Amino acid sequence: MKKETLGTIFALITAFISGLAIPVNKIFVVDLDPTVFTAVRALFIGIIFYILASFQSKSKRKKFKKVSWKYLLAIAVIGGSFAFLLFFTGLKLTTAGRGAFLHKTLPLYITIFAFLFLKEKVSQKQTLALALMFIGTILIYSVKIGSSEFWLDPSLGDLLVIGATILWAIENTIARKLMIKGESNFVVSFARMFIGAIILFAIVILQDKVGLLFALTTQQIINLTISIVILFGYVFSWYWSIKLINVSKASTLLLLAPVISLIIGMIIFSEPVPNLQLFGSALILIGAYIVINVRSEFSTGV
Repeated sequence: MKKETLGTIFALITAFISGLAIPVNKIFVVDLDPTVFTAVRALFIGIIFYILASFQSKSKRKKFKKVSWKYLLAIAVIGGSFAFLLFFTGLKLTTAGRGAFLHKTLPLYITIFAFLFLKEKVSQKQTLALALMFIGTILIYSVKIGSSEFWLDPSLGDLLVIGATILWAIENTIARKLMIKGESNFVVSFARMFIGAIILFAIVILQDKVGLLFALTTQQIINLTISIVILFGYVFSWYWSIKLINVSKASTLLLLAPVISLIIGMIIFSEPVPNLQLFGSALILIGAYIVINVRSEFSTGV
């Protein structure tokens, strides 16, 4: 199978997982502290990717020395800790649908960063697709909503989600740069999640929330396990995708996810779905169909 086709498939799988993850995690994070929730998930996912990276190369020490640790640390700090913390705190305050679509403005920031720092080419078709998807997102959020039991402060929650999205765009650009240089996607995933977990646990300690770790109920442990499985699937498929195709193209395909989140949120939380949201979702689907047929162009020759 060609790299372009395989990378596109992985991006579409990531979009489906992402669309499922936000409303599911919305249920879980309501009953859990966001910092504890993100720290535990990141630790287990980091361990899994360390095992995968170890199997991938017999000389794993040499693998880790190929790239400066400062870049791996930057990925962990920016994308593996603070972005997750901002996102899940925001998700606790806003609706699953709003959180999903605000998160999927990610391609806008990634495309800018990739164009500026990775010299990725952005075709006219890709620009059109991105514009359609962005307009669709604006239409969906043109309707204001008040607070509720499941969304206590949508305005603040939205702001935190946007901040997290910008941080993830920076992290993905750095990750793509490392992969262009030949670094393993498993090693990058390990650094992002495991070192990120260490930072998050440090925050848990500083906030004096260690006791919450030992007070988890059976149901909360089950919820965390489900969330860990979902996160592993997302990280695994996403990093394979951006290893094979342009990060700007892969991130644009992720805009399919909020449509899935919108439907699930409507079913689970009875979230309102006005006509503008439906029209916006249609634009996103059209844009995604266009971008699937765009071939990645690497100025680096990869």
